Amino acid sequence: MTTTLTRRRAAAAIVTAALLVPLAACGSGDDTGKDSTGKSAASSGTPGARLTVLAAASLTDVFKTAGAAYEKEHPGTKVTFSFAGSQELAAQVKQGAPADALVTADTKTMDGLKSDTDTPTVIAKNRLVIATGEGNPEKIASLKDLTNPDLKVVLAALEVPVGRYSKQVLDAQKLSVKAVSQEPSVRAVLSKVELGEADAGIVYKTDAATATGKVDAIDIPDAQNAVASYPAATLRQSKNAEAATAFVKWLSTPEAQKILQAAGFQQP
Repeated sequence: MTTTLTRRRAAAAIVTAALLVPLAACGSGDDTGKDSTGKSAASSGTPGARLTVLAAASLTDVFKTAGAAYEKEHPGTKVTFSFAGSQELAAQVKQGAPADALVTADTKTMDGLKSDTDTPTVIAKNRLVIATGEGNPEKIASLKDLTNPDLKVVLAALEVPVGRYSKQVLDAQKLSVKAVSQEPSVRAVLSKVELGEADAGIVYKTDAATATGKVDAIDIPDAQNAVASYPAATLRQSKNAEAATAFVKWLSTPEAQKILQAAGFQQP
């Protein structure tokens, strides 16, 4: 009797163990793919989420701050930015550069990449100002003053968003400005003015704000100004699509908007 009972108990133990194995396997899979809140590893920022974001040059300073805030909010996630003129970023995307998300300084550039991106979302807006040397030594007060042939004025090239915006506002006022150079990004324009290689240039308001004490910013009236829109989108070639989409969505959250607006960007 004892032997029979022992055999029955052993058989029951074997059956129980067999039933527990698949359950343990299922539990292990859930723990690996999701955190305690039920979010996936990529969206919750667990180790392994590495994002490369291509961003317009005018976002250089504010995105460094935003990236740090995002990484703090999503432990384990690392966001690396590559800044350049929007036209250069578009060329990189078309050439298949490894990246996860894109933020341009205009909708035209983004619209030209419809086959390469998910649906974009405008995350901020900006306006133009005239940047001059500190103290505004040439006493520039308006767009019309930029037509003075004795002034060295630098503008961005037409393929650059800020270059197109600059042409737009000048054409609207029927003003002709002969630039001494056409630069590949708004930061290149700003640098020329900072270094004294140009008397003035047209840049975004937020860029001029990063050079306080080095340049002066002359406001352009709203009626004569242009509004720059910044769309953000996940790249279809991304190998971290879920994490990239989470970052793009985060850019529209109150926390991200607070950072953007503190830097002088306008609400989308």
